[in-house]
Order: sequence, then C-alpha cells, then structure tokens
Amino acid sequence: MLADADSPAKNRGAASAPILKTELLTVRFGGLAALSGINFEIARNAVHAIIGPNGAGKSTFFNCLTGVLRPTSGRIVFDGAEITGLPSNAISQKGVARSYQITNIMPNATALENVRIAAQSRQHAWNMISHHGALADINDKAEAALQSVGLLNKAEELASNLSHGEQRNLEIGIALATEPKLLCLDEPTAGMSQGETDATKELVRRIAQDPAKNLTILIVEHDMQVVMELCDRITVLNYGAILAEGSPEEIQQNPKVLEVYLKT
Repeated sequence: MLADADSPAKNRGAASAPILKTELLTVRFGGLAALSGINFEIARNAVHAIIGPNGAGKSTFFNCLTGVLRPTSGRIVFDGAEITGLPSNAISQKGVARSYQITNIMPNATALENVRIAAQSRQHAWNMISHHGALADINDKAEAALQSVGLLNKAEELASNLSHGEQRNLEIGIALATEPKLLCLDEPTAGMSQGETDATKELVRRIAQDPAKNLTILIVEHDMQVVMELCDRITVLNYGAILAEGSPEEIQQNPKVLEVYLKT
C-alpha cells in the first residue's frame, strides 16, 4: 500500500524548510566520480529514501553526510550550518545519527549498555562527576530509547543473544539515544525475515510520527516495498548523479527509473 498523498508525514515534509541540503556535492576517487554535483534537500520531519542500483553512489552520499568521507567539492548544510568535511563525531554532536548496513553493536554488552553509552556521549564529562543525577538521567534516556524500539524487556540481554532483527532495531535505539534531529538508516531491513521486516517498517513509521522525537529520517534501502510504504519522497541515484526525484507514485511511473532500476 502506497503512502497517501494527504498523509500527515507528507504534509509535515512539504510544509517545512529543508533540514539538510547539499550543493554541487562531488566525490572523486582518482579519475572516478562517485558523486557528480548532487543538489539535494530533505524537509524537516519527512521520511526520504535514497535508492539506486549497486554502484549508484548511495553509500558514498551517506558517508559524506555523516562525516565518514570528505567530499572533493560542494557543500553540505545541516540545520542552517555548514558541516562539509567535519568528522563523524562533530556531525553526530550536531544532531545527525546513523545506523549501518552491517550491524554495528557491542555484542558482549547488554542492550541497555549499548544504548547507555550512546546516551552518555551527549553528556559533558564534568556532569558525570559533579551531578549525582547525571547517571540516573542517562539511564532514563537509555531505557526510553529501548522502549522506542520495543526492546525494553531485553534490556539486560547480551546484544549477541538478540535475534538479527532485534540487533538491527537495537542499532536504531542506539541512534535514538543520541537524540538526533536527522536519523540516517542504511539498509535497515537487510537480512531480515518478512516478519522482521514488517516489524521494522512499523517501528520506523512509529518513530517518524512521534512528535516528541521531532525526527527527520533518511533511508537507503533496497526493498522497494519498504520504500514505497514508508517514504514521502524518493531520490534515485544512478552513476553518481540524481536520475529522478518525486513521490513514491511518481517514481513508480517514471520511465527512466523503470528502465535503469526497477526493471519493470
């Protein structure tokens, strides 16, 4: 079922100014242009997908936005401030959180410990020493993050003992514990069963619609059903350039997209 044109998510996204935009973003590896002059923006509180065939530049784009890669040229502006070339930790502190295509958790720590470390990263060191309430506050935030992803009942379970789907959702919980403004999800349903995929779709939909979180979500995802059901807007990359952009309905009907990616 496609997102309705009058859905709350669409209205939220359309009515607000971009929280993030890129201007002529370019990344070259030697003579190869992985990204070529990308002009992109995402509206506040939207759920926006980046899709494209293998090698289209999706991971490179994500890596630039989150500070893993420094662009060759161009600008990245987040929440009104330029973040071009900043390291990952500095971009995270500004309110950008990311999950990874390959699960990135501490397997020998509990679920609560995983998210608590993320929550603690937002506290100044002196707070932990000078304020007896700081640890309790961090624990509260960590438990709230686990609650958001349906894992509070697994708080004391080692992350390695969680199912694959639970581990993927724990990673989203870790990201949420940093209280981001922009949540970047890299293949959030990769390797999941259909049941796990359905549960993760519902999770993403729920956190996107939670006014207390005030989240904007950017997704790279191969599962077209996930993309079409969750997202307000879709950007299609091909050979490092934007091939098309529009609503799920527009992308499904775009002949260029059908030819090079959807293959229908």
